[in-house]
Amino acid sequence: MAIIFHEKGREFHLFNKEVSYLMRIMENGQMEHLYYGRGLRDKEEFGYLHEEMQRSLMAVCMPEPSVLSMQYTRQEYPSYGTGDYRSPAFTIIQENGSRIVNFTYVSHEIFGGKKSLAPLPATYTEKEEEAQTLEITLHDDVIDTDMVLSYTIYEDYPVITRNVRFVHRGGGKIVLDRALSMSMEFMDMDYELVHLAGAWARERYVKTRKLEMGIQAVQNLSGTGSSGEHNPFIALKRPHTTENQGEVYGFSFVYSGNFLAQVEVSPFDMTRVMMGIHPEGFAWELKQGESFQTPETVMVYSNRGLNGMSQAYHRLYRTRLIRGKWRDQARPILLNNWEATYFDFDEEKLLEIAKRAKEAGVELFVLDDGWFGKRNDDYSSLGDWYVNLKKLPGGISGLSAKIEALEMKFGLWVELEMVNEDSDLYRAHPDWIIGAPGRFQSHGRHQYVLDFSRKEVVDCVYEMIARVIRESSISYIKWDMNRYMSEPYSRGAEAGEQGKVMHRYILGVYDLYTRLTEEFPDILFESCASGGARFDPGMLYFAPQTWTSDDTDAGERMKIQYGTSFVYPLVSMGCHVSAVPNHQLQRMTPLETRGNVACFGAFGYELDLNLLSGREMEVVKRQIAFVKKYRELIQIEGDFYRLRSPFEGNDTAWLVVSRDRTQAVAGFYQRLNKTNASWLRLQLQGLEEDMLYEVSCDVTPVSIYDEERAGLDGNGQEKEQVKKYRAYGAELMYAGIPVDRRDLDRKGGDFASLIYTITKCI
Repeated sequence: MAIIFHEKGREFHLFNKEVSYLMRIMENGQMEHLYYGRGLRDKEEFGYLHEEMQRSLMAVCMPEPSVLSMQYTRQEYPSYGTGDYRSPAFTIIQENGSRIVNFTYVSHEIFGGKKSLAPLPATYTEKEEEAQTLEITLHDDVIDTDMVLSYTIYEDYPVITRNVRFVHRGGGKIVLDRALSMSMEFMDMDYELVHLAGAWARERYVKTRKLEMGIQAVQNLSGTGSSGEHNPFIALKRPHTTENQGEVYGFSFVYSGNFLAQVEVSPFDMTRVMMGIHPEGFAWELKQGESFQTPETVMVYSNRGLNGMSQAYHRLYRTRLIRGKWRDQARPILLNNWEATYFDFDEEKLLEIAKRAKEAGVELFVLDDGWFGKRNDDYSSLGDWYVNLKKLPGGISGLSAKIEALEMKFGLWVELEMVNEDSDLYRAHPDWIIGAPGRFQSHGRHQYVLDFSRKEVVDCVYEMIARVIRESSISYIKWDMNRYMSEPYSRGAEAGEQGKVMHRYILGVYDLYTRLTEEFPDILFESCASGGARFDPGMLYFAPQTWTSDDTDAGERMKIQYGTSFVYPLVSMGCHVSAVPNHQLQRMTPLETRGNVACFGAFGYELDLNLLSGREMEVVKRQIAFVKKYRELIQIEGDFYRLRSPFEGNDTAWLVVSRDRTQAVAGFYQRLNKTNASWLRLQLQGLEEDMLYEVSCDVTPVSIYDEERAGLDGNGQEKEQVKKYRAYGAELMYAGIPVDRRDLDRKGGDFASLIYTITKCI
């Protein structure tokens, strides 16, 4: 790993074993991008990569005989107005109304490690030798303002992070009207754009489309979250790139609010990628001495296909974005009462569910919505964070003590950013909600968004919920957020400050997270937003796992978890087994398959185990025993491979392989059963070719465990059956595992699944 500045060519080379990034200081003092891709051997000069020529209608930005034009130059951080007619990365409005700027090179600094961007979340280092950082300072003399471009390259990852800081040193004021976190350019347009899109209950579906001339973009303008519609991630891949081979460039935004991810292709096939805070509704005034820091973009290069990109994100985010006690720990198996009781519960009912969960081997009981204020439905009490003593006479402290007496941990649901009109908090502070005076206040789920851009609001919420936590024994908190922002206006900000409200809101959320995680460092926080509407790297910095989706149907979860895995590690995905018919789709899927999908994540249950039959409880116990045996591998130690896409066929398959390649777990899932169908082979990845493995698969008929579904009483049924055989890694990867369709029939046919464990033979 190195960052080298070559004086002769005034070039910067950031490189490690896998990736290189080249740029230079141009003759006009601005920064030019030269190359980003597979690692190059360093040398004294790469100036030949700069290209320029006279073209019609071009605006030349230097005296003759130069033909340097910004329109045809691959810039590091472009502006608009000096001959480049493409979209800019930043815009500064000056007191005279001008938007024309000229930031030129002043100095640079190279140092070990990485600076914190607090209060913004960002990736980090624990030792200086893990990474190197380059900061390039450019200056505009007319407005006396610095712009600092920051680049960090990690030693062990094909990763480069980017961010920008503006420092206004001059008199008067300027307004940042656009301040994206990065921009970079490719020489050609022979790429496909990959992004993750969807909606509630179908978040992060994989979408792929060919680049065309013009602008292609994904964005979020919801204000409160990174959104279930579009995740703050895009990738550019070559058309021939697959999961396992070919080039791909990933761009992931470490932020939880409004964002823009844009790709612009010029008529000369140049491709410009930009990512950052969305300019809509953003206007940040800077007075003398003030600065603005953009969030971080994490760029990953892979020449080993989409799996290679994802594995780099997984390793980096699990070890150098997630922090604290839970970073390196497998997650406890939990049971959440929401779909078991909804709002209709009391202490006795909860304890009955918890006792049954303990019997099955569950380690953490979570109390969801309905424990506070007068909360018996969606209409009231959000914002009143005190215990409903009619439901829980002993309070949260009493219930948590009783749960811990069962030798289980206790968790609690909250929705701290919202308020109902029917609440003591709203009645006391009606001006604390986001909304424009004199306008209708839109609501969602009968609730309003508290104005977290105001410190007094965050302070109030913090004191209320911290008191509950201090008085109780709480090991886990599920932090929900169930509506987007509308009528974005703060009654606590002056007219000229309204362009700061949406960003300040997210900073307020980060502030509350910071206070709670610092005061209660042992608590496992899980982010939630109507399921997966806030699954982003910014949240992972504070909450090391996220509720992946409210949709717990096994068939749909294959798609959701598959898409989520493009960026986010398995340990960050909250994955639960729920009841059937499924509460979102009314679909019936086998209990085994529900468990076989959920076990590739932070595993738990979302049902009342008292309602299961004896044999279904045996399945649950087997699932829990399996997760306890393999969760270190799946959640912490292994590399994840996507093998078959649920978006491309009837089958889904994925695999986790230990770093030393001695152990693996693979899941194979069938959507609909087929009659008299062709043979199936499942080819694995990531194994050691010459290593001998034992392959094991439980093929016990589902009717043994689920007599009601099969219409049988179970008498005289076959005993548990396990198929085992030995094969070398090369066989398993190139010849593949024969998937016996008769085993899928035994497992229920439609939505049947098989789990294969692969272990090195001793």
